Amino acid sequence: FLWQDIEPKPGEWHFEKYDYIVDLLTEHQIRVLGILGYSVSWAGEAWNYPPYDDATFVRYVCQVISRYKNKIKYWEIWNEPDSRTYWVPQDDMKRYTELLKKVYAAAKSVDPSCKIVLGGMTNSGYYAIKNVYRNGGRDYFDVVNIHPFANPLRAKAMMEVLAIYRNVRREMDRNGDRDKKIWFTEIGAPGVERPNKENAWWEGISPTEKQQAAWVTDIYGRLTDLDDVEKVFWAFFRDNLGHFKSGVDFFGLVRWDFTPKPSFFAYKRCAHAVMEEWRPFRGEP
Repeated sequence: FLWQDIEPKPGEWHFEKYDYIVDLLTEHQIRVLGILGYSVSWAGEAWNYPPYDDATFVRYVCQVISRYKNKIKYWEIWNEPDSRTYWVPQDDMKRYTELLKKVYAAAKSVDPSCKIVLGGMTNSGYYAIKNVYRNGGRDYFDVVNIHPFANPLRAKAMMEVLAIYRNVRREMDRNGDRDKKIWFTEIGAPGVERPNKENAWWEGISPTEKQQAAWVTDIYGRLTDLDDVEKVFWAFFRDNLGHFKSGVDFFGLVRWDFTPKPSFFAYKRCAHAVMEEWRPFRGEP
């Protein structure tokens, strides 16, 4: 829910785009995690800087949550605030935690039943979450959120993901947050027909489409078995058309023309397996 789209000028609100998206998803029984950010041009030094005045961001948050509170219950505050790409300057999460505290209180006043999801942290998120706790942020989020990317071509890729998870869990427990759940709101890898230097990603040569599918199966087979991991989001559903100009354009489960990749069918099998596992607990036959 980009602030720039919704309030391009102070006090001028535009919800048409998001009304359409939310209504369409709701009609098809797809639940939404709403991401709130980034800075709008008139309110911050740049899109990836915090606002000059936190009150302007809080007002935008309240407008959005109030409008969609009957359809959306989970709200993520910013994306990857521990990354210099998305949050400047990096200051050991001090400024982010300051904003998080104000947003949390305001969001709960608008919709006491909503849940605030910590901004998704990168592979180094253990340190960021540690700093959120140090800055007094423990009581200002309901769900911990990480983005533990790994290269499935490495033999120990799953061990790397699990190590990030365990470090985060340990820090949560150390700070008395044993009851909070962990979400993986981004995890994925490219799947390309012919790997080469031009379609490589930040981890090196991209996996093939079949290797991507195997990674999907591995991720959902291992991570959904963890009792405190409540959600796992694959990034992304669809390939991009040259947006990133790298292998990241091929993270999709389907190609740009919507033809399914092997990973789409792997994801489908995993989804059905999870549903079958949960069916008895939901009282379904």
